[in-house]
Amino acid sequence: MNPSPVDALWTFLAVCFLAAFCVHKVSSYLPIKYKTCRLSVLFQDLIRYGKTKESYKRGRWLRVFDVPKRWFWHFYAVSVSWNTLLLVFHLNFRFQGQSYPSWLTRILDTLTSVPSPSKEVPQLSTLLLLPLICVHSLRRLRECLCVSVFSDTGAVHLVQYMFGLGYYVLLGLTALCSDRQGQGSGTLLSQLGWFHIAGGALFIGASLLQHQCIVLLARLRVSKSGAVETLAHRMPVGGWFELVSCPHYFAELLIYVSFSLLLGGQSLTWWLLALYVLTNQALAAQLCHELYVIKYRPYPKHRKAFIPFVL
Repeated sequence: MNPSPVDALWTFLAVCFLAAFCVHKVSSYLPIKYKTCRLSVLFQDLIRYGKTKESYKRGRWLRVFDVPKRWFWHFYAVSVSWNTLLLVFHLNFRFQGQSYPSWLTRILDTLTSVPSPSKEVPQLSTLLLLPLICVHSLRRLRECLCVSVFSDTGAVHLVQYMFGLGYYVLLGLTALCSDRQGQGSGTLLSQLGWFHIAGGALFIGASLLQHQCIVLLARLRVSKSGAVETLAHRMPVGGWFELVSCPHYFAELLIYVSFSLLLGGQSLTWWLLALYVLTNQALAAQLCHELYVIKYRPYPKHRKAFIPFVL
């Protein structure tokens, strides 16, 4: 449970998004002159994407940094490729006795400040975690390419785009960091515990929930035959959308909680990563919720933004 550089990194990111969430909430009470100053507009441009960016009045100088939101599939393509490569490296390391590439070893040394283990005992948690990251990314890649319907005007900031690419690279590295920080003992079967079953069940349930939400959002723009009818935004209804405005963001949080459970709930690193996902998704959900409340009147008052009955 000792903190490491990778822990400090995830803590820093979580604090940054928590601060952004708080600043955004406070800014709604400020006089209009502060809301329209360049610093405030730049801040809003950096935290918004997609429909929440479309609805915000921005200067032409900010649009120079826009990239299409449909490029989200790049994130998952990078994740599948990179994390599959890390999985191959890890399997060769644990079962074939092959060392990690020197560049990867140096990265892990820097992120963990822990030397590479001399006793190569495979950890079941890592052997489950890395494939599930790949499965999650592969599903999201398919949804971006085959299910979701992106508007022509949906955009993300170039900084957000670069951050997203780096995030999925760091995600797999974090899995290898937690493997180095933990200790495996006995056979893989003897390591199987209730937390692996609970984590796996939560992962499946949260993934199904997120997929259902993505399908419901896509159906707002397509006909029964599957043809795109409109690119306009409509109020989502049905399923968990009756409880919160962004249940797909809540499902994302649950997926990362499931990863923490897979590690027995004892990895400080992965709880900090889950905290980052909480603050990141809470900010995105709050922006969507505010847009829905303004655009769709009357909007159901019982709906929360992100977590049912809570937030």
